Amino acid sequence: MTEKLLQNKKNGMPILLAILAGYVVAILVVLWAAGAFGEAAVPENLSALTGVLMAVCVAWLCLGWILACGLKVLRPQEALVLTLFGNYIGTLKGEGFYYVNPFCSGVNPAARTRLNQSGDVSERPVPTGKNELNATPASNKLSLKVMTLNNNRQKINDCLGNPVEIGIAVTWRIVDTAKAVFNVDNYKEFLSLQCDTALRNIVRIYPYDVAPNVDTTGDGQADDGSLRGSSEIVAARIKDEIQARVQQAGLEILEARITYLAYAPEIAAVMLQRQQASAIIDARKMIVDGAVGMVEMALERLSENQVVNLDEERKAAMVSNLLVVLCGNRDAQPVVNSGSLY
Repeated sequence: MTEKLLQNKKNGMPILLAILAGYVVAILVVLWAAGAFGEAAVPENLSALTGVLMAVCVAWLCLGWILACGLKVLRPQEALVLTLFGNYIGTLKGEGFYYVNPFCSGVNPAARTRLNQSGDVSERPVPTGKNELNATPASNKLSLKVMTLNNNRQKINDCLGNPVEIGIAVTWRIVDTAKAVFNVDNYKEFLSLQCDTALRNIVRIYPYDVAPNVDTTGDGQADDGSLRGSSEIVAARIKDEIQARVQQAGLEILEARITYLAYAPEIAAVMLQRQQASAIIDARKMIVDGAVGMVEMALERLSENQVVNLDEERKAAMVSNLLVVLCGNRDAQPVVNSGSLY
């Protein structure tokens, strides 16, 4: 299905004025024929014509409103897909006052479906009683504005099998109204489902954090890609994946962003301990490197300045004591030796 724009249809105001003028004329003719303007002799040769004119005016008063059904008003960034007896005849786009065939009907299968800023697809309430008079009725007009879909968080296993909770926000709009209406059953539900599928396909490629021997690019080489550290790249791949899936529905994906990312609750505590252990190991490595450097510097300074001459055994004892002092978690408690060095 290809979109077909209806041109030269912005003649709603002249048609409306013509309909109103026809009603005014018909009412005046009926009143004149009924003698509302006084007794007036009608020639015999025109009496038959007067009867026909009277019948035409009465018919217009009864059926003229049908022409008003072809008047359509569109606001900025709105479109209306029209069908005539089941056949697609075209799409109205752009703000204005239009007039089309009064038997045309607008089609929008997602008229009662809305995508919340936070949440998935839900149905708009339809007014059914006095308590729901303020509910907004569904419209068959399609919105061409930029819209946002914020899907609910999903639990997905990453490439290492760890369950991860992730949520995305997708910015999209309609670019082909015919495809959106006729190629899929409900383009909003279709978009939500394809976002879920694309998200699962991309997340399972990446680990939550950097892991060794993991190839996320598909080139056969291990890399440092991860959900936490490569969020921009992951979001771009999710956007491309969704766009490829919704192309047939006439939708354009402008942006996809990760809005929530965390380990699943059942493994969050274990992963936190793992991260804490990794941080402690990294800190210990840094402390040991610094302590060894300080010990080396101390021994070199003592040897250069000839402060004291130490044999290998005493050097080992000194190194051991300095490392204990520098690498310990608590402040050292010095022991003063008042005797000889040996």
